[in-house]
Amino acid sequence: MNEKVKILGVPIDNIDREGVLLKLVGFLEGESLKKVYTPNPEIVMLAQQDQELYRILHEADLVLPDGIGLIIASKLKKLGLQQRITGIDTMDSLLQYCGQKGKSVFIVGGKPGTAEIACKNIERKYSGIKIAGFHHGYFKEEDEAGILDKINSGNTDILFVCLGAPKQEKWIDKYKNHLNCKIAMGVGGSVDIYAGTAKRAPVLFQKLGLEWFYRLAKEPWRAKRMAVLPQFLIRFIIKQ
Repeated sequence: MNEKVKILGVPIDNIDREGVLLKLVGFLEGESLKKVYTPNPEIVMLAQQDQELYRILHEADLVLPDGIGLIIASKLKKLGLQQRITGIDTMDSLLQYCGQKGKSVFIVGGKPGTAEIACKNIERKYSGIKIAGFHHGYFKEEDEAGILDKINSGNTDILFVCLGAPKQEKWIDKYKNHLNCKIAMGVGGSVDIYAGTAKRAPVLFQKLGLEWFYRLAKEPWRAKRMAVLPQFLIRFIIKQ
């Protein structure tokens, strides 16, 4: 088992990208549902006030450090987190594996039509992959039983839930005993990337850990959300 590092009480798996894929492949070969989450500093801070989210992150089977702030915090106090592991990169590795092995995926999230486009693009890109189905993220509670039926009847191997945090984590937790798939993973806005309605930062920004800066430059309305990073680091230095 890989060790976990606690950042403000939230357990983060200390693992590299190769180890993540090996672990996920192991999940696919298992019998029970495994829950995978990818918190950033904003989600860690939210978990300080949201006890339900705090519990959910503790009960996860894999928690990946998607946020350069978590790596900075780890370095500040020599906690040893190996590297930032994003949800979108992990999803990409899983999709490649699914294409090679003929595994099936289901996507929930995005505006009406977005998940469908994402699935079509994924099917074109990853030859051999099976699309078990899709559903937009603008559903009501009374629609959820039907969505679960679609997921389970499609013999889904991996469910990607793109509802944004903490809604996606809570949705997975709510239905963890009703899902027949092997992996349920919260991946936020990844559905928009695969649909082509949003773009990732250039590779240089990704390598430098500056995707947040690129998004801020493109979407200035994110400034209020981005302000959580210095708040997170200050709280980490004082409380950790």
